[in-house]
Amino acid sequence: MPAPDDTARDTVTLRPVPRWVAPVFAALGAATVPWTAYLAVSLPGQASAQHYRVAWVGFDLLLVALLLATALLAWRGSRQVGLLAAATATVLVVDAWFDVTTSGPGEVASAVASAVLLELPLAVVCGWIALHVDQVVERRLRVLARRAGRAPATASRADRRRE
Repeated sequence: MPAPDDTARDTVTLRPVPRWVAPVFAALGAATVPWTAYLAVSLPGQASAQHYRVAWVGFDLLLVALLLATALLAWRGSRQVGLLAAATATVLVVDAWFDVTTSGPGEVASAVASAVLLELPLAVVCGWIALHVDQVVERRLRVLARRAGRAPATASRADRRRE
């Protein structure tokens, strides 16, 4: 039997990702700061996009796919729902950001209202799901188990009435 200290040490060394992930991502984040500063001074204040409509429709189709996939995995009680909920939250925040920042003069108020009343609250819900996926899945599995438990009882009552 291992000593208590050995068990604690083994638990501490278990990592969800390899050790290199933290320093590599920290370096990437730090390297992005000067690039962002360069873009802030070099990009034009306004630009026209050749495929503006395609970009927005494609982005919204991605959002629809993520929302439906999140719903499906939540319905099935899959633990993978947390991953899709996190991705959905991210896309909702990005959608709100670009809706507001690319709005024309007469569209800003409706874009802000949509962000504050719809996209950002839904992103918070998705974030909550991602952080509480075990509770969400367990709740869904209990509901399905209750339904499965009722189905045979209902069938047996019907069978008894026929006899």
